[in-house]
Amino acid sequence: MNLSSLLRLPFSRGGWQQLRRERPSLNALILRVVLPLSLLPPVMLHYAIHQHGDTLLTGLAERPWAIIAPALFTAELLTFLIMGWLIHGVANAHRLRLSHGDAYLLAALAPLPLWFSSLTLFVPDMIFIVGGVLLAMAVSCGLIYHGLQALCEREEHDVMAMSATYAVMAFGLMAWGVLLALVWAL
Repeated sequence: MNLSSLLRLPFSRGGWQQLRRERPSLNALILRVVLPLSLLPPVMLHYAIHQHGDTLLTGLAERPWAIIAPALFTAELLTFLIMGWLIHGVANAHRLRLSHGDAYLLAALAPLPLWFSSLTLFVPDMIFIVGGVLLAMAVSCGLIYHGLQALCEREEHDVMAMSATYAVMAFGLMAWGVLLALVWAL
C-alpha cells in the first residue's frame, strides 16, 4: 500500500478495500504498527518533560516519568486489544458484519493520528499541542467512520456506520481520558 492510499483512509473509502485485500495478520499489525507507534507518546512525553521542563505545565517535571512512561505504553497496548474487541462488538450490535481481523485492523489504524500528534510535543506551546491533538481526534473519527463503511459487509448502511462510529469514539475518548488520568495520577 502506498502513502497516497494511506492518506485517503480518513477521508473516503478509497484505500480500505486494498488494505482489506492485503489483510495484514494480527501479529503483523502488532509488530509493525501498534508496538512501534505506541512507543511514540511515552518517548515524546519523556523528551518534552526533560527538554521543556515546567514550560508546558507547572509541576510537570517533578512527576515520576520513569514510572509513567512504561505505564502509558502498557495501557496503550491494552487499549488496542480492548478497542479491537469493542469495535467488533459495536459493529455487530449495529447490524454491521465485521470480522475480528477487520476490527483489529481498524483498532490498529484509528489511533495513528493520535500517536503522531505526540510529535507536537517538540514545540513547547500548549495551544499548539492541544490543537494538534484535536485535529488528530477528528482524523481518527474519519478513520473509524470510513473504515466501518468500507470494511463492513453491509456497506449501504451509512447511518448504522455513523452510529457505530459515535459509540466507538465515545469509548475511545473515555479510554483516552483514563490514560490521561493515569498519567496525572502517578
